[in-house]
Amino acid sequence: MKNKDKILQIVGSIAPTIATALGGPLAGVATKALAAKLLDRPDATEEEVEAAILGASPSDLLKLKDAEADLERHLIDAGIALEQVAASDRDSARQRQTDLKDRVPGILAALVLIGFFSVIAYMLKYGLPPASAEILALLIGGLSVGFTQILNYYFGSSAGSKNKDVMIERIKAASGGRA
Repeated sequence: MKNKDKILQIVGSIAPTIATALGGPLAGVATKALAAKLLDRPDATEEEVEAAILGASPSDLLKLKDAEADLERHLIDAGIALEQVAASDRDSARQRQTDLKDRVPGILAALVLIGFFSVIAYMLKYGLPPASAEILALLIGGLSVGFTQILNYYFGSSAGSKNKDVMIERIKAASGGRA
């Protein structure tokens, strides 16, 4: 896709599951789901899907929600969970770190944490300088994302808990609310 960032921005704001799939190993499945909903042709090319998204009308954008629901159903039916893919990725990174006794991830994590808390401390002490407010906001955003990724890497994410809650709700629904 030529305009991948723009596509991910548009799709991500409406159908985050599809955007996640487009950015990862399930891109082909996500593209097929978009092609089926937007163009009524699951075999449409990436370029055709890209053009449909970039030129989408408001009613077409609503179809993205339908495509997301279809994709989620498909993933559940196939026994694939996006979190399992992400967890596998984290596990392989952790295993690599253990096998190689690699200290680089820990050093990078420490640098991000020091940077994050240093910027926060600076802002608390001196306030937000008007001349560099935008740059500082970008820096804080980047460091916040890094901070979250570090926590997820070392302590896992809350997605497993969220999935457990969804499963409990499904069991309740299947048993008529008696679970």
